[in-house]
Amino acid sequence: MRHPHTRPEPTPVLVKLPARAGRRRPASKNAGSGRATFWHSLHAEWIKIRTMRSTLSVILGALAFAVGLAALNGSSAGGEYADLSPAEQAAFDPLATSLMGYLVAQIAFGLLGGLVMTSEYGARTIVPTLTSVPQRARVLGSKALALVGVALPVGIVVTLGAFSMGQASLSGAGAPHLALSDGVALRGIFGGGLYLALAALLGLALGAVIRSTTATVTTLFGVMLIVQAFAPALPGALGDWVSKFWPPIAGGQIITAVRDPEALGPWAGLGVMAGCVAALLAVAFVVFRGRDA
Repeated sequence: MRHPHTRPEPTPVLVKLPARAGRRRPASKNAGSGRATFWHSLHAEWIKIRTMRSTLSVILGALAFAVGLAALNGSSAGGEYADLSPAEQAAFDPLATSLMGYLVAQIAFGLLGGLVMTSEYGARTIVPTLTSVPQRARVLGSKALALVGVALPVGIVVTLGAFSMGQASLSGAGAPHLALSDGVALRGIFGGGLYLALAALLGLALGAVIRSTTATVTTLFGVMLIVQAFAPALPGALGDWVSKFWPPIAGGQIITAVRDPEALGPWAGLGVMAGCVAALLAVAFVVFRGRDA
C-alpha cells in the first residue's frame, strides 16, 4: 500500500484565456487607423509642396518681380512727384507705390496653389494619394493647410522686401515715404501677405475644380488681371460694382494708405476676397468628393 505522500502530483492544465487575445485586437485596429489620420495626411502634403520643383521657382520669381517693380516704380514715381499738382501730391500713396508688384506676385502664388492640385492629376499621383487617404475632404483640407503654411510667411517676406525697396527708392528721389514703424506700413505688409495667401488658396480651389494647369493659369489671369484692367471700361453701374466688389480689386485695398472714397476699406475689401475664396473652396470640396480621380 502506497504512502499518501508518494501519490503523484496532478499535471497542471494550461488554458489560454480568450481575454488576452481580445486585448490585442483593438491595438491592431488603432495601429491601422493611425495611418490615415489628418496629421499624417498633412505631413505628406507638406513634404509634397516642399519638394515640388516649381515651389522654389515660383517663390523666387515672385520675390524678384515684387522687389524689382518696387524699385522701378518707386524711382519713377519719386522722380515725378515734384511735378505733380497739389491735389495729385495729396493723393500720392507711397505704400501702394511700393507694393504694386502684388499684381504679378498674386499670379505666381495662384499658380503655386493650382500646381498643388493639378500636378498630381498630370502625373497621376492623385490615384495613390486617394488610395492611401480615401477621405477626400481630408486630402483637400491638408493640401490647403500645408499651402497656407508656405504661402503666408513667404507672402509676408515678399511684401516686406517690396516695401523696403520701394520706400528706399522714394526716399532717394526726395518723395514722401513711410517707415516700417508706421501702422499703415505694417498693415500693408501683413495684409499683403494675407492677400497673397488667399491668392494661393484661390489657385488651389480652381485647380481642384478644373484639374488642368493650363486652364487654371488662364483662369487666374482672367480673374486677377484682365477683369481688373477692363473694370473702368465697363458701362455704368456694372463698372462701378466691379470696381468696388470684384474680389481681387476689393482685396487689393489692403496695400493702400490713401483711402479712395468710392472703394471698400482695406480690411472690408480683404474680407470680401476671403469670403469669395472660402465659397470657391467649398465648391471645390463638393466637386472633389463627387468626381472620379
